[in-house]
Amino acid sequence: MATLTTLSEIQVNRSLALPQKLAENPVRTVALDTIQRRNAVLDAVFYDVAAIRPEETVKLATWLAREGAIIVVPPSGSGTELEVFLTPQKYFESGEAVAALAVAGVGSSALGAAAFARNVADALGKPVAAVVSGYGLADLLTEALGGFFMFGALNSIRHAFEPLDEVTKLFTRSEQTLEDLSGLGFARTSRDTQTVIALLKDARFAPELLVGHSKGNLVISEALYAIHAEDPALEKQLAERLRIVTISAKIGMPHAFRDVLDVMGAWDWFGALNSRPDLRADYTVPHAWHSTNPEFPFGLGLRVPQALRTVLGQNPSPSKAAPLPFVADLPQKLTAALHAGTPLHLV
Repeated sequence: MATLTTLSEIQVNRSLALPQKLAENPVRTVALDTIQRRNAVLDAVFYDVAAIRPEETVKLATWLAREGAIIVVPPSGSGTELEVFLTPQKYFESGEAVAALAVAGVGSSALGAAAFARNVADALGKPVAAVVSGYGLADLLTEALGGFFMFGALNSIRHAFEPLDEVTKLFTRSEQTLEDLSGLGFARTSRDTQTVIALLKDARFAPELLVGHSKGNLVISEALYAIHAEDPALEKQLAERLRIVTISAKIGMPHAFRDVLDVMGAWDWFGALNSRPDLRADYTVPHAWHSTNPEFPFGLGLRVPQALRTVLGQNPSPSKAAPLPFVADLPQKLTAALHAGTPLHLV
């Protein structure tokens, strides 16, 4: 299987990079390396990692699970390779233009992020930027509390643990702290959410499509709710420009964003557990589960390129324009309040 070949390549390259990672930050490497290797295996289960060429895995190995990194992924057969940027500033310096922003979830490694973005790029025929949704000590503690399965309800707890990650990054030579990214004196939100916010706030970043999978949908929602709380004028501009596609978890977005298309697998109980029950799917993929890997057993993988081509020709469900329930999207609203340092608003 091509999936196993790619996974083997990434784990070998990760082992070769281990001395460098230990030299850069021994605390985080010792605490998280084994779990991050497990997450790379999860990404092989949930994402089409065979879409990543062996020579491209070398670039991903060193940055596996580096939360907030930006990967620019061209479509298959383009003759160009993916590129990794550790910060929004580095990305903007490159001048790379992209057609969409993709955020993966589940295993949350650079491998999964790149594989998901490659599928989106293949659907569009253009390069796509991916934000690595990452895995740090905050995620580890949240997962221990059940957040791996109920991220919609418990993901806000992750932000409460973010200071632990920031302390460990004091031992790192190349990583910026969240204060560097956001200008905040206290890191209130996670690096993946901060990176998406930083990209959307910059006029140089102008794709018309946001695509998320699983927990990645929540990261997109958190970023949009933060902008909703901080800059209503920018929210209006983004809402007029952006189309949003959520895959494998129906996550609410701020009311201004009406062009939202939800895609679910017909047998995706995992995604249903982490979805808002009042939101209807705009497209249900027959005979599909939560995985987007076409090599998933029994043909249960949701094929992202085909699903995107189908759903992008549709209009959103009328339910997207209905008023939100009083406590809808409470975790995202709480995250926005933490980010802005303002009182929580339930509307």
